[in-house]
Amino acid sequence: MNVEETTDSATALRWFKSSYSGAEGGQCLEVATRPGVVHVRDSKDRTGPVLSLTARGWSAFVEFAARG
Repeated sequence: MNVEETTDSATALRWFKSSYSGAEGGQCLEVATRPGVVHVRDSKDRTGPVLSLTARGWSAFVEFAARG
């Protein structure tokens, strides 16, 4: 797992927010994918740090989060 400052290449990624996220904002994450890597950022701070996870790490995170 890596945390890195957003660079021009990170801002060029195609970011997605969950369809469950409301229009009012709140605590939302955005994700962008590349082969073997999932990038995650705070939707309220698009120029802030980006967390980069392996595909396997992202899968483990999603499984953990789904368990509540």
